[in-house]
Amino acid sequence: MLNKLHDALRLRTSPPIFFGSALVIILFVIATIVFTDALAAGTSAASDWLMTNLGWFYISGVSVFLLFLIYMAVSRFGRVKLGPDDEAPEHSRGSWFAMLFAAGIGSILMFWGVAEPVSHLGDPPREGVEPNSVAAAKDAMTFTYYHFTLHTWTIFTLPALCFAYFIHKRNLPPRVSSIFQPILGERIHGKIGKAIDIISIVGTVFGVAVSIGLGALQINGGLAQLFGIPESALWQLIVIGVVSGAALISVALGLDRGIKVLSNFNIVMAVGLLIFIAIAGPTLFMFNGVFQSFGQYIQELPQLAFWNEAFQNTGWQNSWTVFYWAWTISWSPFVGIFIARISRGRTIRQFVSGVLAIPAGFSVIWFGIFGYASFDIELNGEGGLVERVVGEGDIPGALFAFLEFFPLTFVVSLIAMILVIIFFVTSVDSAALVTDTMANGHEDFNPLAQRIFWAVAIGVVTATLLVFSGAGGLEALQTTIILVGLPFFVMGYFQMYALHRALREDGGELPPVRTRRWKKVLPPEEVERRTDDEDDYGHEYDDEEEVVVEPQAEDPVPQFRDPYVPPPSRPARGRNGTLSSRTGSRKLGYSYQTRPGSNGNATGATTRTSDDDSGSSGN
Repeated sequence: MLNKLHDALRLRTSPPIFFGSALVIILFVIATIVFTDALAAGTSAASDWLMTNLGWFYISGVSVFLLFLIYMAVSRFGRVKLGPDDEAPEHSRGSWFAMLFAAGIGSILMFWGVAEPVSHLGDPPREGVEPNSVAAAKDAMTFTYYHFTLHTWTIFTLPALCFAYFIHKRNLPPRVSSIFQPILGERIHGKIGKAIDIISIVGTVFGVAVSIGLGALQINGGLAQLFGIPESALWQLIVIGVVSGAALISVALGLDRGIKVLSNFNIVMAVGLLIFIAIAGPTLFMFNGVFQSFGQYIQELPQLAFWNEAFQNTGWQNSWTVFYWAWTISWSPFVGIFIARISRGRTIRQFVSGVLAIPAGFSVIWFGIFGYASFDIELNGEGGLVERVVGEGDIPGALFAFLEFFPLTFVVSLIAMILVIIFFVTSVDSAALVTDTMANGHEDFNPLAQRIFWAVAIGVVTATLLVFSGAGGLEALQTTIILVGLPFFVMGYFQMYALHRALREDGGELPPVRTRRWKKVLPPEEVERRTDDEDDYGHEYDDEEEVVVEPQAEDPVPQFRDPYVPPPSRPARGRNGTLSSRTGSRKLGYSYQTRPGSNGNATGATTRTSDDDSGSSGN
């Protein structure tokens, strides 16, 4: 039936994955609108339970992912190429850096650039720190860097590395289920694989919807600041409609004329805004602060990575860190596929170091400039930002309240609002393209209607979460995304195992290092005693182990042999055979033929053939 419906709609996708994902999204929208109060109460209760009992799982999980990525980069697998072994990188280093840079300055930075540092300045995370103090400012930047540098990009890097390996190395479909191929085998195309892809697509839609919801709140706040437009559900719906409509136009124009043009424009505008703040604000104070806060962040990173409020239990971390990690991981497949696409031909070591360092480095600069400019206003200037953000809870309007303290306020605020809008348009556009790719399982031509459907779905889910969920603004977004993020964290551990197993299969397990065996060495007088059948104490020595006075090897230094090639005289059999059999890969069925010498007698030359070879060897 699904196939008939698929053909009738003239689609070109996987019917179970496409319709399964669409059905979950439609049922959520209907249930939220019809059963608003009951669903809101249930979602809130489940979210509270998760934050109370599994907050440690979210927090420790990201740190474990980071340690795994560092291990992959420094291990022998770090030299493995994400693609054919003899293939050069698809993009030059400069172009690759630029695209990673573009990925690092998204909507997150625009929304939280001012709101995060100011929130922690007025409401310090740790007990005993006085609000609006120098100590609070230092802690505010440390926690801001913790939330938006290495750990955030770890969440993106892990699935991105898995995508890059299984798409470029094993040539599997661009789906989350492909990452589980070492575990599931051909079942990635079966029910389990389809279930994984449905969960991933729905989670990606919800994750991007939360981002668009934050953007709608921020744009509505900017319109209220500039034009006196009220902050209401009606105007938020209008904003969501405009953003979704612009995204549909970008989708119709295609990748080169849509996403690419808007992204390049975004980069120029974002860097321009950053330079303007750096010049118009307290420049020396900001640059000094960036370096100082980065050093403090590095110093406190080991402690922050596993900090769980075990003694305080104020709930602060659930509202901030747990929300961030759950939100980020829910749309990590979307960012992961983008990063994997542009990284073909890079080694794992280059990939991990580049993807972690470049966007995180830009985040350090961005939040440092905006954060210290905000601190200067609050600690050395007129103030009012803390009251606006913390006292009134106007987090979406933080950026525009901040820009009131700079020259050309109206013009710069208008530019910032346009920048926010374009960021969210490109987010919807890119997410629609990637989501359609995950549903299809390939990156070839697909009907435009499919990408339009995903763009509309993101807009509808955003409106449902923000306006019809029964809770207000950020609370509704936080409650939902914490639930959505849980299965992604669970899948993250399986992704680590699958990637490591695939690398062991493809790159090979190194055999144990074989060394010479040595005889046991005893003092000369003890050797003399033991040469007698019986010593003075009546003890007999029948030790079969030969002992010597000076170090003496029992055998010569072992000769290294290629672990992939068994010796001709002893073909591989079972678990003690070739590397492929030891790592669980398919046996190639090698056989060995002896080539006759010129005199007709057999020589030591052998030829290795495979059951997969079409021709014969050894002639």
